[in-house]
Amino acid sequence: MISHLRGRMIEKTPTHVILECNGVGYHLEVSLHTFSGLSSEEEQLLYTHLQIKEDSHTLFGFLSEFERAVFRLLISVSGVGAATARTMLSSLSPSDVVGAIASEQVAVVQSVKGIGAKTAQRMILELKDKVLALEGAEDVVANTTVKGQNGEEAIAALEVLGFTRKSVQKIVDKLLTADSQMSVEDLIKNTLNAI
Repeated sequence: MISHLRGRMIEKTPTHVILECNGVGYHLEVSLHTFSGLSSEEEQLLYTHLQIKEDSHTLFGFLSEFERAVFRLLISVSGVGAATARTMLSSLSPSDVVGAIASEQVAVVQSVKGIGAKTAQRMILELKDKVLALEGAEDVVANTTVKGQNGEEAIAALEVLGFTRKSVQKIVDKLLTADSQMSVEDLIKNTLNAI
């Protein structure tokens, strides 16, 4: 219905922005990914998704068409609402979401608040083929596969050393975000130094 809005940003918070277009202020719900990507310029372009319910009309804003496409795929899964999809896009970048689903990383999907094991598995089952069809997904998946394999091997080795997955997962993810090609040995070494 409303594809995108271009206008002057008059309010910006981590959860929403208000964009004024020709004298009308539009309240757009945003993810942390979109919030952090917004520039300080007044003029902004946001891609939108309008959700209509019995008791409300909610407009969601996205920095890119890719993020909006990922959001729409997420809400197509039974049991995943707009709030959960927005939380997922706040916890992980759209590329990370696509990569985790395409490479069947249940632990990464499940690490998002509000997503349990069954929902994570359902998301992967229903969306794996669909995320691969997204434009630009091939590059994301190729990069994530290397990250996923090295990350999983490093975490498994750290678990053998007595650490819990939960205690090392974030450190490994952070290291891989800084250098997606980091070897398993370097991941283990740097994680042990960070603990």
